[in-house]
Amino acid sequence: MNYEQALAYIHSISWTFTKPGLERIGELCRRLGDPQKHLKFVHVAGTNGKGSFCSMLDSVLRHASYKVGLFTSPYIRDFCERIRVDGENIPKQDLAQIVAYVQPIADAMEDKPTEFELITAIGLEYFKRCACDVVVLEAGMGGRLDSTNIIESALLSVITGISLDHTAYLGDTVEKIAAEKAGIIKEGGSVLYCGNDARVRAVIKEKADQMHATLLDADKSTLTLSRCDLSGCTFDLGAWKNVELSLLGLYQPENAANVLYAVEALRKQGMEIPEDAVYAGLAAARWQARFEKIVQDPLVIFDGAHNPEGIDAAVQSVKYYFGTKKVAVLTGVMRDKDYEYVATRLSEIADRAFCIKPDNPRALDAQEYARVLERRGVQASAHDSVQEAFARAKAFAKESGSVLVCLGSLYMYEQIYALI
Repeated sequence: MNYEQALAYIHSISWTFTKPGLERIGELCRRLGDPQKHLKFVHVAGTNGKGSFCSMLDSVLRHASYKVGLFTSPYIRDFCERIRVDGENIPKQDLAQIVAYVQPIADAMEDKPTEFELITAIGLEYFKRCACDVVVLEAGMGGRLDSTNIIESALLSVITGISLDHTAYLGDTVEKIAAEKAGIIKEGGSVLYCGNDARVRAVIKEKADQMHATLLDADKSTLTLSRCDLSGCTFDLGAWKNVELSLLGLYQPENAANVLYAVEALRKQGMEIPEDAVYAGLAAARWQARFEKIVQDPLVIFDGAHNPEGIDAAVQSVKYYFGTKKVAVLTGVMRDKDYEYVATRLSEIADRAFCIKPDNPRALDAQEYARVLERRGVQASAHDSVQEAFARAKAFAKESGSVLVCLGSLYMYEQIYALI
């Protein structure tokens, strides 16, 4: 089996009509020899901020000389980004080899695993083969029934924050979603809550008490920014002084603050994480498609915001960096997202919008999206392709001296990056 055949097999599996549960991933892992039982984990769930948190913690732990596995989703440009060891994507030949090993086992199951369950098992098997010291494991959707929750214990469970997203699957209130995310809390373990919603915290606290787990809070009341510009930021948090980040976005210092609390919790678990590794790891952390500056002239920024909380953070960042100056936006959204809210927030920062239909069957039609924006006072045009929209948007930004911000869906990133 080669890499292309491996990907074709992984993507051939549908999950749409499959009943949620841990039975399939449990059976698959048992047939593989339970690779998860050979590993230690930091398990991360939440609505927004998971990927940034995981990438920063991964960088810190690697700088502390640990061999670190990193499991994230979705991928941005390359499928192999989802499974990394020591900062490197799983090699294509290794992915193909493990898929060839897993396929007959999965196919022999009466209730066959879903695509994400299969990817989870492949990642766990790879991390076991690499003898990782610790795996930073990002949950997919939810937590309680997410396939990553096959792990029986964790050095630390982390819930970054919760807002309304995937409501058809997780529930239509933050309390219901919190109950699903809190499902990653392990018996007798520790859970770090990074949000500030009292309703959510109450749900997490109740679950932690049921599991005899310790609830930790990431208190960011002492977080102060001393510098925040388009080259990065510097901040203080309690005893941590002059912490530097190269990641952009006004929300990234908060994500980094959450990592600092995670470091303290992991130290209590016996992990040796020197202070210099924390500073160096945060400074070196990279994460694509989160307020990422991808070209300078004209300035083009891509942000993967696609739900209300993410859009709020992106709009706040645009206002912080560019003040009252309006920007151009290239945008596309999924029909099952709250695109009316997205359009309302974008009207605060955009005077021109270039709309596309992302390459996904759930995507909203570009013309319909343009009409939604027009009703909010934004001059908007619909385009048949990302290539056409980007060319028009880039030319407009250059002629008008505007900044071009691309947001609304991660599915646009690969095509836009290729055009750059």
